[in-house]
Amino acid sequence: MMNIDQRSIPNDLAVEAQGHVALVTLKRPPHNFFDLYWIRDLAGIFEALDREIHCRAIVLRAEGSSFCAGADFSKPRAQTPAGAPASNPLYDEAVRLFRCTKPVIAAVQGPAVGGGLGLALMADFRVACPEARFSANFNRLGFHPGFGLSVTLPRVIGIQQAARMIYSGRRVPGEEAFAIGLADRLVAKADLFDAAIEMAQEFAASAPIAVQSTRATLRAGLAEAVREATAHEGREQSRHYSTEDFKEGVKAMAERRSPVFIGR
Repeated sequence: MMNIDQRSIPNDLAVEAQGHVALVTLKRPPHNFFDLYWIRDLAGIFEALDREIHCRAIVLRAEGSSFCAGADFSKPRAQTPAGAPASNPLYDEAVRLFRCTKPVIAAVQGPAVGGGLGLALMADFRVACPEARFSANFNRLGFHPGFGLSVTLPRVIGIQQAARMIYSGRRVPGEEAFAIGLADRLVAKADLFDAAIEMAQEFAASAPIAVQSTRATLRAGLAEAVREATAHEGREQSRHYSTEDFKEGVKAMAERRSPVFIGR
């Protein structure tokens, strides 16, 4: 039986157990926009589950219409001066998620956009439905991708497919995501959470020490690579935040129109 202290879990996240599987739920519907504190809390939950001997696998799921639509650009952004050795605190917290030692399955029921795609790619596997949408929309907003996507997306679908997704920012529907390997299983939306739990239970039925050891071998160096990538991504983003194109990209998104970029 897992020992989960519910008092330490914030209202916009939830944790429950089904046997040896922990279910972690994002609870900022409808779109589950994240901020530094939410990612910090989520990383803390993952670290607590790492210490929980009865937890053998984690399912990450979400309430609302989106799995996670990334950061909320309607809120003011803290700018880092161009040329400074930027260290994005949010990305520092994100790296903690990649240090989790237990298998993670993301149940993607809707859009996973920008940093939300980065969050889905933190998981070992993604179970999706036809209504899911995957988008690395950073370039369409006028800035460099983040959340380690420069490492994780090519690792999952290859450099060519990753480049196409990032350069265009297009939304990849569930069927195509499954075809290119971005999703590992495609099921009806009504069956999504059950399918993710079923996969987690398959892993939990194997010897936990052996699974975690094998996973560490297969993902060797990933957390460190993400740490290095997010440092670079943060520096590039800090340069781009002051450009006219970034301002136009965010404005166009808010106005639900195509951006008109000028290259400066």
